[in-house]
Amino acid sequence: DTTKLNITQGFLGNDGEYTTTLGREGSDYTAGIFAYCLQADSVTIWKDVPGVLNADPRVFSETELLRKISYTEAVEMAFYGASVIHPKTIQPLEQKQIPLYVRSFDDLDREGTTVLKTEGITPEVPCYIVKKNQILVSISAKDFSFMVEDNISDVFKKLHDCKLKVNLIQNSAISFSVCIEDKFNMFDTFYDELKSFYTIKSYRDVTLYTIRHFDDEAINSIRAKGKAIIRQINTETAQLVIQEKA
Repeated sequence: DTTKLNITQGFLGNDGEYTTTLGREGSDYTAGIFAYCLQADSVTIWKDVPGVLNADPRVFSETELLRKISYTEAVEMAFYGASVIHPKTIQPLEQKQIPLYVRSFDDLDREGTTVLKTEGITPEVPCYIVKKNQILVSISAKDFSFMVEDNISDVFKKLHDCKLKVNLIQNSAISFSVCIEDKFNMFDTFYDELKSFYTIKSYRDVTLYTIRHFDDEAINSIRAKGKAIIRQINTETAQLVIQEKA
């Protein structure tokens, strides 16, 4: 009935027997599910920011509003840690090509950001994603042998068991490095379980910067923040692990 306004909560789910929360951004995910089921024309998510910005305004003094973002780009940015849109929200919308509007409840006249089927982002500017309080761990075999599949599998099993979230991976012939989050204070357990078999070097309290659509100026601006311990670059994304200046 189009004459009725239906109001319901988000965030909660039930499988017929148990009720639970849907996790971080569960309310936004609920909106995506409802839109998929109702064949909605669009979804609007109201935030305390003008829309999706190219950087966190709490970290960067200058930011720019992204007017349009592709579904793929939104998932990529969320994967690297951008917190405005959760990738679970995008998945049901992308399946039926339902546009998502991210707007500010403090400024109703602003159009905000539209996530839709398009290419890349508009405007195409570098986008910065920051993860602080990281631990960079470099692991190598004590006998100086190669770090191959069985070694790496063993390390990942320990990472999983200790609930350590991996945000960057880099490996060479004799070492394997990961940048991790230790939300459950399990790093010391991880270290103790591996130290007998591997040589382990760690850097605590480092910051992981991810730059989508980077250019030289963007990379240099991050390198100026401290010592770059790791730099990893592919076609669209640059990641730097930085020991920031005191």
